[in-house]
Amino acid sequence: MSAVGAGTVAGSLSVVCRRGCPPGRRSPVVAVRSGGVAAAAPILTQLRGKCATPLPVLRRVADAMAADIRAGLAADGGDGLPMILSYVDTLPTGGEKGLFYALDLGGTNFRVLRVQLGGKDGRVIDTEFQQVSIPQELMFGTTEELFDFIASELARFVEKEGDRFQLRQEMKREIGFTFSFPVKQTSVDSGILIKWTKGFAVSGTAGRDVVACLNEAMERQGLNMHVTALVNDTVATLAGARYWDDDVMVAVILGTGTNACYIEHTDVIPKLQGPKPSSGRMVLQIINTEWGAFSNSLPLTEFDRDMDSASINPGEQIFEKTISGMYLGEIVRRILLKMANTTALFGVSAPEKLCTPFTLSTPNICAMQQDESDDLLTVGTILNDVVGAQSSLSARKTVVEVCDTIVERAGRLAGAGVVGILQKMEQDSKSLIFGKRTVVAMDGGLYGHYPQYRKYLQDAVTELLGPETSKNVVIDHTKDGSGIGAALLAAANSKYAN
Repeated sequence: MSAVGAGTVAGSLSVVCRRGCPPGRRSPVVAVRSGGVAAAAPILTQLRGKCATPLPVLRRVADAMAADIRAGLAADGGDGLPMILSYVDTLPTGGEKGLFYALDLGGTNFRVLRVQLGGKDGRVIDTEFQQVSIPQELMFGTTEELFDFIASELARFVEKEGDRFQLRQEMKREIGFTFSFPVKQTSVDSGILIKWTKGFAVSGTAGRDVVACLNEAMERQGLNMHVTALVNDTVATLAGARYWDDDVMVAVILGTGTNACYIEHTDVIPKLQGPKPSSGRMVLQIINTEWGAFSNSLPLTEFDRDMDSASINPGEQIFEKTISGMYLGEIVRRILLKMANTTALFGVSAPEKLCTPFTLSTPNICAMQQDESDDLLTVGTILNDVVGAQSSLSARKTVVEVCDTIVERAGRLAGAGVVGILQKMEQDSKSLIFGKRTVVAMDGGLYGHYPQYRKYLQDAVTELLGPETSKNVVIDHTKDGSGIGAALLAAANSKYAN
């Protein structure tokens, strides 16, 4: 996902269990239950107040996002967002021809793709892909072991190329490498690994160029192929969407984690005033904001703070922990646990499963919000099966309201973040953004599968920009942008382009 990634958090209880929690999870403080479901109303009312995102709050968030973007562009290691230079200054035009590959590595699985491009007339003629699981032992092995495994699977995929895909005789196979781990990019086709995340602990890679590691592994496998573009998934998504629509200026990933990137004029990037990137000819560049690290002006609750303090990276990635798919279900779980402990929402004792961090997932709360039956049967089934809670109809209604409160806040804050990027572009760029059609490409399972989230995001954008200006801002769902986008960037930066 983002270069920082969603990460993995190990939660701890933020509220007290009187009964129902396993040994080791109890607190010396005893909670007092009273009143059943009706007693949960004050907690819900207070939650709504803390999570409220009226227009003034959205404006503060958008303004703070724009300010943090500017601060991050001013200097490395400053107070703003990371604002990582992608070194991508050559975007797909639609005229690319030939066979190109993509490798998408961002977690415990990786995908390999091949794409046959037919230029302006043919565009994407054909595609094929394969997903491969990485053996767990390789996640803790050596650099050579991991990359040799990846290269060997890639070689097997190349062997199955088939007659539908044609490589020009004078060309060597080229591949775009989507690598969604923290790297310090040094050119469009090189980057130094900062650290492994997402459960990886590969030895011998830190401080090395990940493209060199892959190229060397492909050589050892006898694979005549080289990397021509190194990107993260957000940058690849922007490139993939831009291939079909020249008005795409921003890309956002809203899935397990979240990130955003946009196209910037290089002369408004102060930290480019020193040595220029390798091409020396950049006018535009995709900037990876790493907006998951944003934290200013956000309406946070005790549940957010407790979840953050229990995570493996306390004080970091606050925006991501507020709006992305990995965390929404956990926030809801913590709220329901407090209600269960203090108001007997689910009966005499808190269900034992409800005491377990991350038991309730974001797909669970999404499914509950889709339940339109009179008796909220789906809600009751999920509560019973996932957290072991017996629930009355009034309890189920309370649960749905909690889910909606947290998802509404998340979607509206994400919308404010988008407007913050657009505001910065409008105020600092040489061309108007709000006066013409501007497309924001969206990808990720959270955005793709959660209709309420999408609606809340769009509502926030419309409120902030007004009905007329917002008509020019098109939020477009781009499916599988990172895979195709990496292949397209390999084509756009091909050594045979001329």
